[in-house]
Amino acid sequence: MTPAQLLFRIKKQALPTAALLLGPEAYERRRLKEALAATVPQDALTEHDLSERSLVEVLDDARSLSLFASERLIWVYNAESALPRVRSDDDGESESGSGDAGPLNHYMKDPTPGVVLVFEAIRFDFEGDEKRKLERVRKFFSAIPDVVELRRFSVQDARAEAELLAGRAGLRMDSGALDLLVEALGADVARVAVEIEKLSLFAGGRPVGVDDISALVPDARATTIFVLVNALGRRDRARALEVLDTLTREGEYLPLALAFLSTQFRMALVAREAGLKSSQQIQGHFTRLGVPMWGSRAEQIHQTLTKFSQPQMERALSLIYQADKGLRDARPDDRIVMEQFILQLVG
Repeated sequence: MTPAQLLFRIKKQALPTAALLLGPEAYERRRLKEALAATVPQDALTEHDLSERSLVEVLDDARSLSLFASERLIWVYNAESALPRVRSDDDGESESGSGDAGPLNHYMKDPTPGVVLVFEAIRFDFEGDEKRKLERVRKFFSAIPDVVELRRFSVQDARAEAELLAGRAGLRMDSGALDLLVEALGADVARVAVEIEKLSLFAGGRPVGVDDISALVPDARATTIFVLVNALGRRDRARALEVLDTLTREGEYLPLALAFLSTQFRMALVAREAGLKSSQQIQGHFTRLGVPMWGSRAEQIHQTLTKFSQPQMERALSLIYQADKGLRDARPDDRIVMEQFILQLVG
């Protein structure tokens, strides 16, 4: 079951007796909790943690009748802790509790009317080595028929959700700023939602641009560095030097800027060799190759493609290598290395 399917059921008042939420995606999990909490009276939400209490204690609470509310929501954290202890070839023993699913199986045969029991298991993901561990959680809680998979948003889905969130908040953002916000926060929609709420309060109705994101979004993944990369990609020397001043004052890790710039030039070279003539063609080409790309990112690559000839791009990659090596040497001032690089690249 998807989060959207459970939300639809909640709106129709077709509440589950019990549900298991699998996966690390925090934004959808919060939406589900808020929607379920809205169906029960105030103070009818009880929270338990299976790393602190046993499954039997939680089920005893579910069976107990409340004197104040006929409908209750019981939210249970760390569902993985109920699993039996097993030996793993990779990382020793897994986390565990009593390890007996019998009490849950018995409860599900005769659940308490009016009680919604929700277990959340967020420790493991759906990919890689953790997939096997997630399947163990699913098997342990197999008595629960309603299993919701909270998979991480893809970059494209995160971008679409961010646009919806901005619209609901009445926040006007240009396309580049919205792309930068999502990319800077690693397509984590829970964090994106928080930042959009803060930006809407700050903006007061005016449009929000790339510079606002760089200045106002804390812990963003090198947002100012993206501005530098974009400036160099369109041969804007004055803007590049201005952004470099900001980066050095803020103590940013400058080799990261060179790594991003190297990626941009390499993509531009690929686009040139493929004979791509527009940002739309660039976006379509890289998407078919399995490389997520938004329209604004494709436009940046297109700008680099039009501003630099192929020999200039190849020279740029050589200059990036030399600058990166210089930054890692014992030099008195990294800013001098970067200034020389910018002047050589776009002088």
